Amino acid sequence: MVALTQDELLAEFENMSLIQLAEFVKAFEEKFDVTAAAAAPVVVAGGAAGGAAAEAAEEKDEFDVILTGAGDKKIQVIKVVRELTSLGLKEAKDLVDGTPKPVLEKVAKDAAEKAAEALKGAGASVEVK
Repeated sequence: MVALTQDELLAEFENMSLIQLAEFVKAFEEKFDVTAAAAAPVVVAGGAAGGAAAEAAEEKDEFDVILTGAGDKKIQVIKVVRELTSLGLKEAKDLVDGTPKPVLEKVAKDAAEKAAEALKGAGASVEVK
């Protein structure tokens, strides 16, 4: 078994939901016959501040690519949408017809910019949020 560093453990905890964390704490207390009650105020206060910082970081790290219009070259836009997603022809056409719609959600900044450039190159109107 590979031992995880403290930073690796914190990164894993950061990705867990509150329910998962509560279940983990309960299992930890049972396994090692300890109680986290004394540390709870510190964890809650640190978790609240860390949660706000994590949310701010997430907002900067994850972007949505929203198709706002297909333009004159609708078929080209549908092709690009199919390349960017795993949608079939009908689903891609429905997405393009139903604008404004998100094409990609919660993607990295560079992926969002590349997708927006590809869609704009096909003649579409795009927003990156």
